[in-house]
Amino acid sequence: MNLESLRSSFLYSFIKHHWLTIAFLFGFVTDFILLNRIDDKFDNAVLFLYVVLASASLVLFYSSVAEKGPLWWVRLLTRFTPITMQYAFGGLLSGMLIFYGRSGDLVASAPFLVLIIGVIIANEVVKKRSDRLLYNVSIYFIGVFSYCVLIVPVLLGYTGNWIFYSSGLLAVAITMFLIKLLKWVIPNFLTMQKRLLVFYVGCLYVLFNTFYFFNFIPPIPLSLTELSIFQSVEKNQITGMYTIMKTEPAWYQKLPGWPLTFSPMSGGGVSCFARVYAPTAFKTNVVQRWEYKDSNGDWQERYKQTYPVSGENKNGYRGFTTLSNVTSGVWRCSVENEHGQVLGRQVFTVDTSLVPQNLVTVTE
Repeated sequence: MNLESLRSSFLYSFIKHHWLTIAFLFGFVTDFILLNRIDDKFDNAVLFLYVVLASASLVLFYSSVAEKGPLWWVRLLTRFTPITMQYAFGGLLSGMLIFYGRSGDLVASAPFLVLIIGVIIANEVVKKRSDRLLYNVSIYFIGVFSYCVLIVPVLLGYTGNWIFYSSGLLAVAITMFLIKLLKWVIPNFLTMQKRLLVFYVGCLYVLFNTFYFFNFIPPIPLSLTELSIFQSVEKNQITGMYTIMKTEPAWYQKLPGWPLTFSPMSGGGVSCFARVYAPTAFKTNVVQRWEYKDSNGDWQERYKQTYPVSGENKNGYRGFTTLSNVTSGVWRCSVENEHGQVLGRQVFTVDTSLVPQNLVTVTE
């Protein structure tokens, strides 16, 4: 295929018109190949490099817009810095999706899924230079904010509300410093846009803190990787292994959103088994809270128990609570951190009139 044929091909035309989105998605793919654990030094280095690359790309791109430097240098920056910028944005946001999504809870990862879709759409429709500046700085702040509120608790070894809010303020400070650099590069243009930039960053900061307050963002860096309801769970204190008796569900009962109906054994109760992921040096407490729905449709607390969690187990720290003499009705078991933020919960219906079927015993 000669050069002329290549330029007239569908693939060439597609890449030419969608190269920003392709660069963004390439960062997404890179993360799924490279990233594994947030407390791993390599993973930390990758995320930090994304922040550095995004910062440098933004400043260099707008220096090319201002035509600062030789013509060859300006052309080089104009061609390649938008690609590296979008690649860094894609890497940052997809990295957050990977680590936040460890909870296995769709709600935990939904904000980032929606955000990624929004970025892809914006890459296709935002063309105006002033709008593009607002868009780039906004995505930069979202990426840096997500990075800070995830990495700071890992470095400190503990979490809490003030850690989250302080991490967010650190992201605001970093973004404000970037805006100052841009003002030095494109002073006239940025002066016209500065108020809007500060307003957008402020709104995003409030939005993310609102998400955190209403538990739309999980209490990072903790995440729930398993939450199951079993007939019984027993731990061998010598070997540390768990003996679990459970009902083997039919294939259709494993589908997402399928309602869970639980039938306890005669004279038995119900066990809530959770697996919580935490960074290696992390030690904290989690709470399992049992509630049932009364005749008015309100949740009433029946029992709660606190137990320690550490990040020494790479597959997640396991723990369970057992409730005896449960009655028929709607129940839920929630796993929370010590500040009351929900990592995840399992809602199920107890029917004591049914005999449990397909019981199996496993050891893990």
